Amino acid sequence: MTTTVSAGPTAVAHERAWRQHAALPTLVTVAALVAIVSSLGAPLIPSIARSDKVSLSAAQWLLTAALMTGALATPAMGRLADGPRKRRVVEFALVVVLAGCVLSAVSSNFVVLVLGRGLQGVGLGLLPVTMAIARSQFTPDKAGRAIATLSVSAAVGAGLAYPITALIAQLFDFRGAFWFGAITVALTLVLVVVVLPRQSDGHSRRFDFVGMATLGVAVVGVSVVLSEGGEWGWTSVPCLGLIALCVVVVGLWIVHELKITDPLVDVRQVRNRSVLTADVSGFLIAAAMYLFLPIIVEFVQIPVASGYGFGTSILVSGLVFVPLSIGSFAASRCLVAYDRHFGVRSLIPFGSLMFALATLFFALEHRALWEAFVAAGIAGIGIGFTFAAMPGFIVRAVPPSETGSAMGFYQVLRSTGLSVGSALAAAMLRAYTHGGHTFPSFEGFRVTLIVATALCVMTALLSYLLPGNARGRPPQPTEKVERMMEDDAEVEGVGLMLAGESFEDTDPEAQGT
Repeated sequence: MTTTVSAGPTAVAHERAWRQHAALPTLVTVAALVAIVSSLGAPLIPSIARSDKVSLSAAQWLLTAALMTGALATPAMGRLADGPRKRRVVEFALVVVLAGCVLSAVSSNFVVLVLGRGLQGVGLGLLPVTMAIARSQFTPDKAGRAIATLSVSAAVGAGLAYPITALIAQLFDFRGAFWFGAITVALTLVLVVVVLPRQSDGHSRRFDFVGMATLGVAVVGVSVVLSEGGEWGWTSVPCLGLIALCVVVVGLWIVHELKITDPLVDVRQVRNRSVLTADVSGFLIAAAMYLFLPIIVEFVQIPVASGYGFGTSILVSGLVFVPLSIGSFAASRCLVAYDRHFGVRSLIPFGSLMFALATLFFALEHRALWEAFVAAGIAGIGIGFTFAAMPGFIVRAVPPSETGSAMGFYQVLRSTGLSVGSALAAAMLRAYTHGGHTFPSFEGFRVTLIVATALCVMTALLSYLLPGNARGRPPQPTEKVERMMEDDAEVEGVGLMLAGESFEDTDPEAQGT
């Protein structure tokens, strides 16, 4: 009688090894998917406005809706990703994004299309979750390299995704771009289910549903006020009532977050002036960012017959993001050397003034298409420097054990700033859109860009004054802080949201003085 030896343990070992090797490519695919979701916004706005016969300012809600959802989803998903069910968080987000892409692709009216974009915004919170999975699945050295790869993949993916989705929309129509997004999401979902483990490291904590609900009311309320205030009248009862409601809700949210043991966001760290600098600067520059990015992309597509604009294709408008990506990448390569020679305190002011130069340049010079590309490149440098410096302010100022909570609040403000900027752009374009017209007058674009310039200058002043009269130079950044600064420069330069890496076991040198 022949004895059969079970090959079970060997098969299990092979499967485990295969999953381990496939984990990083899977996470990179998810990170790149965030870029694709982001690219389904700005370049498509003018064509959707014409197709659905809505004004350009109303079509701006395609961006605002996704950014609002992303602002709420990012801290929630980040908190849930601290637990043992990281894969379920990714699966849930991908299912929601898939539903949003399909809904937008088959939409029969503009309202349904915006609803679909709102669902797609959940995908903007996936990047920090992929980083949390990398930390739990790999050794510390490999995890660090994996996180750097994820951030670069998201940045490069965005640089490619904008022209690719724009090309698809040009060859077919905007619905083809959403179908492309749906197919990509579906394939990624299958890959996640097959490769990533069901359970991972981490302990479940009570989720702050009250904090999530109140934050949601505040973010949505502010966005609605900014986008609809001009239509209602800024002194009208609905507008003033909604503003009062938002103020009360924000106050209640802060009180609630200070009281509970496991808050959605720990707001205590804002008392530190360096942390406050990063928080205020992050909010303002994020708002300025979305007063510029969609405006320049929309401007180049405006028909020449309107008296301004270049009448370019969707593809050309998507290519405007390429110099933006190049500029942010260049900034990421130079910022550590800049920090060593000139100090960290001038990083945010320098980047903010570079960004202000870009917005003011295009507000004044917009007679040729090349000027849009130049403005985008300069803006990329400014965005790269500013967003790279902000996490460094936080990491150097708080103990390693408190960095995660401080970065969480910064992330919420930064994400909210993007949503507020998009809503504010919509409000200003609407104010200069005459009844029955799709496109606003040129002054609407000029005023929006000047407001972005003012916000950048304000950021430069506040970021220099808020830290106070600190003596001596800040300590040189550690290798881990340098890597984080480069990652943020690259990813934020293409309009994506990147949650700060956890520094709870960081070397003590990472602490501030």
